[in-house]
Amino acid sequence: MDDVRHIASLARLGLPEARAAAIVGELNTILAHMDELAKVDTDGVHEAVGVGAEGLPVRKDSGPPFPLARSLDAFAPSMRDGFFLVPRLSTHESAEES
Repeated sequence: MDDVRHIASLARLGLPEARAAAIVGELNTILAHMDELAKVDTDGVHEAVGVGAEGLPVRKDSGPPFPLARSLDAFAPSMRDGFFLVPRLSTHESAEES
């Protein structure tokens, strides 16, 4: 329980005493689950493909397009060259700067 209180104070979280006890129980349940997963025999199991520095393998995008119930222009106020035009966010550069 002291560890939970300490981490909460480092994160500057207000943690009521009753909630701290509940969090200890939740964390213990998670750690028990991780212990069970660690017992699984993974010898001879290949790593998941696409996980790691190489990224996910890319395949050719093929096949017929699915017909839409509405036209594309029904999804946005305006379009140009097949792309949706949306208003700039206030946190981005203005249209004059680009």
